[in-house]
Amino acid sequence: MKINENNAGLAAEKLAANYLIAHGLKMLEKNYHCRFGEIDLIMIDNKTIVFIEVRLRTNDKFGCAANSITSIKQQKIISTAQHYLQQHGDCPCRFDAILMNKVDANHIEWIRNAFDT
Repeated sequence: MKINENNAGLAAEKLAANYLIAHGLKMLEKNYHCRFGEIDLIMIDNKTIVFIEVRLRTNDKFGCAANSITSIKQQKIISTAQHYLQQHGDCPCRFDAILMNKVDANHIEWIRNAFDT
């Protein structure tokens, strides 16, 4: 089966989840949606809720994966995270990013505290 962009994105999210689990985080939600937007992964690291944006960029023609998390995208993630916390209880949180240039565990860059509220 040929991997299209959507399948590659799903594979990247699965790889990212497994990578973070191997580094001690625990999964809470995948692809959490609300009216404000979507968060790829919501995990817990000790007592901190971690909202994670997974970005796969196999071609840097339009910029690298990190640059694709614009201030508008960050605001959507923050609003979605606030919605999640209202539904599940307020607690310490942070925003991380997993960046990849190919779907391969050797090409994962994990940025903790990628942005703030």
